[in-house]
Amino acid sequence: MPQSANLTRIGSKVKIDLQKVKDRIPGGLMNKLSSDPRGTVLDYKMTDGGGVGAVVSFNDGTKRWFFEDEISRG
Repeated sequence: MPQSANLTRIGSKVKIDLQKVKDRIPGGLMNKLSSDPRGTVLDYKMTDGGGVGAVVSFNDGTKRWFFEDEISRG
């Protein structure tokens, strides 16, 4: 039986775990996130493996999706 996902709610304020994403995001975005890793969840995105990620918007208007384990609430 599939387990229900504990998804971050749309509109939630989140913080990106830079250690978990540093190997997969472009350097320019990493520089922006290094100064302010906080954003707001806009939507969900299905991942290739059948999981669900979160689309996050940042203060400068940048939008990027992240796996649930790469973000924390707050």
